[in-house]
Amino acid sequence: MSGSNEEERSVRAAIEGELRLLDPGVRVSPGAVAELLDPQFNEFGASGRRYDRTSILDVTSAVDENAPDPSVATEMSGVLLAPGLVHLTYTSEGNGRRVRRSSIWRQSDAGWRMYFHQGTPTGPA
Repeated sequence: MSGSNEEERSVRAAIEGELRLLDPGVRVSPGAVAELLDPQFNEFGASGRRYDRTSILDVTSAVDENAPDPSVATEMSGVLLAPGLVHLTYTSEGNGRRVRRSSIWRQSDAGWRMYFHQGTPTGPA
């Protein structure tokens, strides 16, 4: 099936973007994060807060000497919903917290960018 190659490439591109956004070195650079976020980005965080592109750039670029260790992503999988639209799901664990995560990635002329993200706490890791 020809669609499977498109699905594999699209899902791989979204996973690579997701992993870059989890990288602490990327997160401290507003420019690097901005390249990975769709202009219409929205997030419902594990904290229950809602973020748009501007507010998430403020959060990710904030320098904190006591920042927790980076989260580890497991069980990451994705599906091509439509051409140029991928849904990823995975679990993140870090600092005693386990969160189920869901992201929608959208392809544009600028490349693959995260359009939506949600984190739902599941309890202690």
